[in-house]
Amino acid sequence: MHSRFEKYILEIAAATLEHGGVAFDLNTHRFLPPRDTWSFPKYPARTTILPPDVDLVAALEAFIEGNGPFLCEPDCWLGTWVHPRTGHFYLDVATACDDLDQARSMALEASAGEGRQIVALYNAKRRETVYL
Repeated sequence: MHSRFEKYILEIAAATLEHGGVAFDLNTHRFLPPRDTWSFPKYPARTTILPPDVDLVAALEAFIEGNGPFLCEPDCWLGTWVHPRTGHFYLDVATACDDLDQARSMALEASAGEGRQIVALYNAKRRETVYL
């Protein structure tokens, strides 16, 4: 591993496994605290969905390297999520919106625009998932 984010990747992988997902800001190199906002993939076509037996560290490194410019946009961060029903890992270029209806509308628009369905919105503060 020779990424400039190498020292954070192990922490991101461990926190994802422990908490079922995390939000990590690559600009500040920090985990985002739970906020009362609705998170979803800004670029659903860039979402990577991986099986439960994947090498998560290697997958995170590849995802960050392949999506660096998008992950460093001011309104974006690395979002990881473990689908509770399947155990699959989702790696996203995530963004958020305070209003649930607006977030749903934005997510559906992004899904249609990129030809890939967004599965859910997530509010970390409420620990609530809304499936689309």
